[in-house]
Amino acid sequence: MKKLVIIGYGAAGFASLIKANELGVKPVLIGYGPLGGTCVNFGCVPSKKILSLGEIFHKSEKYCNCKIDFFEIFKEEKELVSKLRKSKYEDVISSYDVELIQGKAYFISPSEIKVNNQIIEAEKFIIATGSSPYIPDIKGIKETGFWTNVEALNPDRKIDSLIIIGGRAQALEFAQMYKRLGVDVAVLQRSKRLLPDWEPEISLEAKKILEDEGIIVATNLQIKEIEKCNKGKKVITDVGEVTADEILLATGRKPNVDLNLDKAGVSLNQKGGILVNDELRTTNPNIFAAGDVIGDKMLEALAGKEGTIATENALTNSHKKIDKLSVPQVIFTQPNLASVGLKEKEVENPDVRTVYMEDIAKANILNETRGFIKMITKNRKILGVHLVMENGAEVINEAALAIKMRASVDDIIDTVHIFPTMAEALRIVALAFNIDVKKMSCCV
Repeated sequence: MKKLVIIGYGAAGFASLIKANELGVKPVLIGYGPLGGTCVNFGCVPSKKILSLGEIFHKSEKYCNCKIDFFEIFKEEKELVSKLRKSKYEDVISSYDVELIQGKAYFISPSEIKVNNQIIEAEKFIIATGSSPYIPDIKGIKETGFWTNVEALNPDRKIDSLIIIGGRAQALEFAQMYKRLGVDVAVLQRSKRLLPDWEPEISLEAKKILEDEGIIVATNLQIKEIEKCNKGKKVITDVGEVTADEILLATGRKPNVDLNLDKAGVSLNQKGGILVNDELRTTNPNIFAAGDVIGDKMLEALAGKEGTIATENALTNSHKKIDKLSVPQVIFTQPNLASVGLKEKEVENPDVRTVYMEDIAKANILNETRGFIKMITKNRKILGVHLVMENGAEVINEAALAIKMRASVDDIIDTVHIFPTMAEALRIVALAFNIDVKKMSCCV
């Protein structure tokens, strides 16, 4: 009998492997598809690379007549994916003590799986099978054809127009990405606003950012049907029709739970992911789950942390938990949208301050004064930070640490921040609880 079997070799699976070796255990690692999972192959790495290149071209438009080579952009992205998949996964796995099996695994009992006609029995299991694009049941969608993030990051042809169905992180990033590649983009969202789970101010700012770049944003609508037409593909809604060369479904992701979990005694939650407790233990006490397969926040860094915690709890029964309050999330549009902690409506009688980027020196230096930073507190304890700003993805990490350490406004104020930086905005919004920052000199 094996000590530990890990199913899935993306972020959570690799973190689990590494922790197992640290604890002196050689696990069996089972995976299907390209090594590294979604993030390095079809997610964070390629999308952020193209967003970065698009940002360079967008900023340079003011100073030169630079032209984007559509396919050269994606060629450079593919080269990066290959490089990081090799250096961060293929080369990494060779340095660990692990039995690697490539194939789909299915449970045949609470303590056994079957993969490639091989039956493996183990004391403990970590399920880290990730997620896949969710395809909504829209009339005509299968007959007409569509893109998911996989095809959008590996286009087989140049397009001139794109309809994006969805209004959350993936939709926003791909909208700005393709617009900056010279493609006309329309975003169709069924909710009344983009990013319905974020602070309303961020939702409004996100819509303005996209529209200022010429992206059409339509919210509060229902998709009736999709069909082919002479000009490409047509989306029929309850408020009108729109046509484009291609359709991108950015309607969320679903956990990969096709593992015969009923045979293992593992239940699902209301989101269709694997039901776990705070220690990432499933309804089978010997099986743990980590990452997107849980169906909670689908974040690469969180998946890695969960893989580590789940493995430690499985092998040592250490009862460790993750502080979900301090887990940040970012949307990599330019400027970035970022959030950590509680929203204003989740705090009873909160004390809130908002500082706009026009009052941040570095934002003016960068000529990027769109956005704001909002801090939510109670009794001067920091409970939430939400922002729209250039390089906001770098700033939110300090805010996450502040919440993790249960820091106060005064802790941030008393910490000297480098001037001029975007991260200084965190201290300035903290100072706003004491003074009017519009009447403050740079050196305060």
